[in-house]
Amino acid sequence: MSSSVGVILGFPPDIAAELQRWRASFGDPLADVVPAHITLVTTTPTHDWQATLDHVREVARGQSPFMVTIAGTGSFRPVSPVVFIRVEEGFEQCVELHEKLQQGPLARELPFAYHPHVTIAHDVAPEALDEAETVLKGYRASFPVVSMGLYEHDADGIWQLREELDFGTETDNDAGTRYAIAAAEAAAQAGGAASSH
Repeated sequence: MSSSVGVILGFPPDIAAELQRWRASFGDPLADVVPAHITLVTTTPTHDWQATLDHVREVARGQSPFMVTIAGTGSFRPVSPVVFIRVEEGFEQCVELHEKLQQGPLARELPFAYHPHVTIAHDVAPEALDEAETVLKGYRASFPVVSMGLYEHDADGIWQLREELDFGTETDNDAGTRYAIAAAEAAAQAGGAASSH
């Protein structure tokens, strides 16, 4: 039986909630359905779930936690009616992760080159896209990424989280926690510059 999978980087709850509020304010119908995230693997059919799981776990084991900074806006218009927040710090790591993940059981030709981003408005009126692009130009947030989520597209078309995979070895699951604490302390010492509006 084949199904479709996706792999994403999730955001800390406070940043995710803030971006969700912004997305809803632009009238995006997916604001309440799709949490803020960076896609690593977009909808990809798989015929062997176990092979896919093993593959994604293996990539996660070989990945170290890293910092992500999202800042400023961009757009895929006119090709696609999407406005996004740019991935500044962590861009290369996202591309490398994408390239490692999109192999083996998840190998396929993509219609567009992979470009890490955070969708903030999609399929809304042009005026709303303009507003999103302008209003969030000064947006900036930084946070450590210590895991990635493997999602399955179920029969109802809903994305279900099947497994959250910690970066690093399976036997050292507190490494990500230590990293997150260290990153939080570093941010606090930097004057709490993690989020500005």
